[in-house]
Amino acid sequence: MSRGICPRVNVWRIFSALFFLVKVTVVDAYSCHEVKTAFQVRQIGPLKWVPETPGTDVDLLVCKHQGPSCCTRKMEESYQAAVRRETLQNIRSYSFELKYLISGHAAAFQDTFQYLLSFSQGHLSSLLEDTYSPLSREALPHVNTLFSSLSLYIRGHNLSLEAAVARFHDNLFPLVYGRLINPGVGAEGGVEGERGDCLRATRQDVNPFGAHPEGLARELGHALGAGRALSLALAEGTEVMNSSEHVSLTKECVRGLTKMQYCSHCRGLTLIKSCVGYCLNVMRGCLASVTELDGPWRRYVAALEGLTHAVAGQHSLELALLGVRGHVNEAILHAQLNGPTLTATVDKVCGPSAQESATGTRPDPTPGVTSSPGTPSSHAPSVPPSIPAPEQLMGRLAHLRSSFPLKPSKNDKPRSLKKISREFLTYIQRYKSFFAALPEMLCEGEMVVEDFTCWSGDDVVESYTARVVGNGLQAQKQNPEVKVRSANPVLAEVKKRLERFNQEIQEMLPGLSQRESWEDLGSGEADEGSADCDDEDGCQGSGTGAIASTDNQPDVPGEGKPMEVNPAVHLPPSVKAIGAGCRPACLALPMALTLILATLALQWNLL
Repeated sequence: MSRGICPRVNVWRIFSALFFLVKVTVVDAYSCHEVKTAFQVRQIGPLKWVPETPGTDVDLLVCKHQGPSCCTRKMEESYQAAVRRETLQNIRSYSFELKYLISGHAAAFQDTFQYLLSFSQGHLSSLLEDTYSPLSREALPHVNTLFSSLSLYIRGHNLSLEAAVARFHDNLFPLVYGRLINPGVGAEGGVEGERGDCLRATRQDVNPFGAHPEGLARELGHALGAGRALSLALAEGTEVMNSSEHVSLTKECVRGLTKMQYCSHCRGLTLIKSCVGYCLNVMRGCLASVTELDGPWRRYVAALEGLTHAVAGQHSLELALLGVRGHVNEAILHAQLNGPTLTATVDKVCGPSAQESATGTRPDPTPGVTSSPGTPSSHAPSVPPSIPAPEQLMGRLAHLRSSFPLKPSKNDKPRSLKKISREFLTYIQRYKSFFAALPEMLCEGEMVVEDFTCWSGDDVVESYTARVVGNGLQAQKQNPEVKVRSANPVLAEVKKRLERFNQEIQEMLPGLSQRESWEDLGSGEADEGSADCDDEDGCQGSGTGAIASTDNQPDVPGEGKPMEVNPAVHLPPSVKAIGAGCRPACLALPMALTLILATLALQWNLL
């Protein structure tokens, strides 16, 4: 009998416990306390809009479902405003990283460009002051104007580089003619007045400087053209990011986002997360016009890579700017060597000077052997034929893989183009698929869950069973969650603008896609360091000792630190700038070459 009683007692106790649990659960289900807490924590709206207990027959537009609901119409409107605000904030947080990367490196490139221009300007000014002192004071303003034009050009301003170079030589011609070729005829001989205006106007016809002005314009056009295109490309990228940040969300998108993130709260489910596939459908529908930028953006990043190679590869920009001094020097020497012929041509074109007309004689040009130390000879300089010209020397040294540091002091250290370019390429390559991956990035983290149960927009399910569509406007025709009626007009215009810019870059630099790879530019045994290094960087090197590196930049294969250049070796500034960033292979030049460079320095009065 005892066996019969025991089962009855156990069943009754179990039934009583279950009844109690069900009763407690029902009581808790009819409380909106957790919903009110989430409403307050997320700062969605006033707490007075949240009911204490669920209501029935609530007039909802988005979060409709059978049964009691903790939502009201005003709560639903607040949820829509909150989800719009939160989504746009998340989009901006992701795009801000990319925009900061582009704008930050644009500023770094411009700083380096400006430093190279300033260095080259000082390089040319020192030539005029030390070698051509009779005209230096009057020529320096024209030097400043030339490099101001170069700076504006490389920043993307609409001006002609050839016209700027031609204008510089137009203004230089009267000074060379009146101060160096015929210094005894006075100011009227070619510097001031109508005669000076005539010389400036007819410079290209008289051609006193030979082919050097055109050669300088051509070299600067090749080198600065890539820098200008890079500046324009970085500015274009910033504009694209600004436009994508201010994208608007359609009414259908906001409804889908509200249903995904907040309709579960109406049932008291404040901790449930969305299913991954469900979130992807909603986000891809909302960002359909944004993801349409994927193709043009990938081509834009490829153009950025090509432009970066063109600017930093083989040091073409540094070499071109360092070569300005050599071109101007050769142009002046060409005019002096052809002084008598040039004078006869000027007399025919512009007429004799006022002093010649009054006296009927022409003062003999000052012989080169009696000229002042700062004045060059009117005859050809006696340079040994074994010593190469400046352009040839820089051309022979151009294969060295080091970047020119060009550092005036340790406290003012501009970063080399090579280092900035490597860093920029390392980061920008990670953002090639930014617009295509944006929906996935927005669905990552706390918003979705892959395991256990998840929210499908209508109920709690074990997995999302609807079809997951791809990116782009065409794919959204099959989207079960968000209806996409048309493209966003603002983003459609951004897409056209980006495609047009890509086409312009290709037309501006046709061989851009055939540039050598960055690994080719930085490979080889000689490429063991970076030029941005000195004693303060912790990368000292003496003899054959190891070179320590404390650089905080991302590690890139082949990127190390250079060795110090012996300060006791006196080299010309242009050669010194090259040698300052050399690797051990560069510093192991034969002693004979060192002697040649020292002799060259003496010949050019650069010591």
